[in-house]
Order: sequence, then structure tokens, then C-alpha cells
Amino acid sequence: MRGYVGPQGAQIHYRTSGTRGPALVLFHESPQASNVFAPAMPALGRSLRAYAFDTPGYGQSDPPPEPPEIPGYARLLLDAIDALGIDEFAVAGQHTGASLALAVAGLAAPGRVTHAILSGLVLDRAERERLGATWAPDKPIDPAGEHLRDLWARYLDIWEQPPELVNLAVANIASVFERYNWAYRAAFRYDPTEPLRTAPCPVLLLTAARDMLAHCDDIARRIRPDATSIQLTDTTGQLPWRVPEEFAAAVVSFVTGSGRAP
Repeated sequence: MRGYVGPQGAQIHYRTSGTRGPALVLFHESPQASNVFAPAMPALGRSLRAYAFDTPGYGQSDPPPEPPEIPGYARLLLDAIDALGIDEFAVAGQHTGASLALAVAGLAAPGRVTHAILSGLVLDRAERERLGATWAPDKPIDPAGEHLRDLWARYLDIWEQPPELVNLAVANIASVFERYNWAYRAAFRYDPTEPLRTAPCPVLLLTAARDMLAHCDDIARRIRPDATSIQLTDTTGQLPWRVPEEFAAAVVSFVTGSGRAP
């Protein structure tokens, strides 16, 4: 099921699956949308009440009037969670979504966030500065469509295969092209070190072996030595889309097992 919730006068789009069990809210990587979670939603919904949100300004969510920082995005998303009547919940996020998950956990009242499932936190300051300077420049829409060719080449390189997933990535970015880099830039300016250290809940680092940010798990384990760590499969990431049943099984086991994961 899909819907919209409108705190602060803006419509935030979400997908949901499941009617019983613990609540789980999911945040996607930039500059994608909640449709990257769609294949895993039925499996998550068998045991959880799962909600996957489009970050404000991405997918089908309205953009804020100005580009927010990560805490600003998190405030809008927490308002949406509140508007849906979700009390206690686990958070899960990939790349930018992992920073959003930690920021939401930091803003929520004590005890509300029960678990955090994170993939690809950018924890090294020098790497954040490098990515901020090079990864997401402003780009014009090319009259001949060359910007779309560039996007296809980029995502074919970093996501490899299958073409259906590359096409999804390009379509998601093309639909918000004028602001595709808003959340990227916010994420590269955000230091998740202290939010990770102080997150008041069990943490699972759930990553693919060849995810471009998999190496950040080593830093995360030093910051949060009590975290559980799983490399689920030998792919470039996008676990909910590529291996939805395995992704859901790991998440459900962690959330329902009081911090334990297989």
C-alpha cells in the first residue's frame, strides 16, 4: 500500500506493508526513492509494520522550500512518522538514509527508537570532504539528452547490473534532476560519528561486500564496538532490491530478536 502524509503543509510519500508486529521505518540512499525497497516490502510485512519513505524532494515527496541539512530532513521525516501514529519503531537506512536514520533516532524521544539497521555511513571526514567536492555537482539538462546518457554510464559502472535496476536509478534521478544533489550535499556535510556512538539502541551494520561504502563498516565498528555486522552478499549494494528475502530475513531477525541477527 502507498500513501501520503502531510505534516508542515508538505506531502511525504510512503510505502507500507504489514499490519502487526514491531514498526520499522526505512530511508533510501540518495538520490533514489522508496521504490528501491519495494521488492522487500512484502517479506518485511509478514512480521513487521514496515514504512518506506521518500525523502522530502525525492520520489513523490514534495521538496522543502530550501535544501535542508540532515537534521532538517530528519525533522520532516519524524513529523511524518508522528502523523502516522507510529510510536516505537526501528530505523533502517542506506547511505544518506543511514545518516537520516541516526538523525531521526537522535530527534525522537528517549525509548522510541528500538533498533538501527545501517548501511554505508560515510564516517571519514576526509572522504566526506572529497565526495562533497566531486560527487554531486550541479548539472544542466542537456537538450540532446546527454545528461541521461551520463547517468546511465555512471550507474552502470557503480551498480553494474541488472539493467532494470540501473534504469530505476536513472529514472529516479531524472525525475528530480534539478535538485538531485540536495541530500547528497547534506549528507557529506553531516558527521554521523557522535550520533552513531550515542544511538540509544542496538545497531546492525548490514552491507553488501562490494558496496562502494562497505569499508566504512570498519570505522563504524570502532565507534560502536557493540554493533552487529553482516555482509549479506557479494554485490554492489541495493540489498532490498537485489536480495529482498535475505534482506528482510536479516532485518526481521534483528528487530524481533532484541538486537540479535543471524
